[in-house]
Amino acid sequence: MPSLVFDIETSALPTDSFDDASLEYLFRPAERESDPEQRALRREEIGRQFALWPFTGEIVCIAMMNTDSLKGQVLFVADDFDDDQTQDSNFRFLPFPDEQDLLAAFWETVKHYEQVITFNGRSFDVPFLYLRSAHLDVPISRKDWLGYRFQTQPHCDLADQLTFYNVSGRDGAARRFNLDFYCKAFGIESPKGQGITGYEVSQFITEGRHREVAEYCLRDVVATNQLYQTWRKRLAPNS
Repeated sequence: MPSLVFDIETSALPTDSFDDASLEYLFRPAERESDPEQRALRREEIGRQFALWPFTGEIVCIAMMNTDSLKGQVLFVADDFDDDQTQDSNFRFLPFPDEQDLLAAFWETVKHYEQVITFNGRSFDVPFLYLRSAHLDVPISRKDWLGYRFQTQPHCDLADQLTFYNVSGRDGAARRFNLDFYCKAFGIESPKGQGITGYEVSQFITEGRHREVAEYCLRDVVATNQLYQTWRKRLAPNS
């Protein structure tokens, strides 16, 4: 049965989404800075981190690819979702009016796959998906992606595989690198070389550049699939 490679993009929720007590709690580390300039920098840093936490950020895009057919779809939230129906030969770009509908479509799709493949999905993508779905009361069709870590079924996280489950620790021979670095090391075109990185997604969403975020997310998935094929051919344990 084919596997599914996927990746998500997240964006920070606006600060006016939270009450004063929550904001005080979230920005409390910045208030410990005695220097006003350092305090402001720390607040800015915390604001950027909102996109990394599922109760201060939201999922704005999920790209998916079937490893056999090399076809897939990109689900993304867009203000002009009724008008953007542009497709290409292998991928459907499907805009949604909100995150809740996007997540519902995602869980409907993935229930048909026995295996999913991610890069750093065990630490980020999957927990984020689970918690955002629970927060929005969207039924989760696959709750087994964070089970026994030392296996590649039903979830193969390439960040785990390429570090041999963190066998070397932080600075050893198998230390963890980011997707961009692994791609360059294995001669794969990096998804980070076309004008946008994950750090800029929140800004692009604020500016209404939803389709550009969707295309960036798809590039991540294409690169992750190529990295997966390299790992499977050269490093995967024999079955």
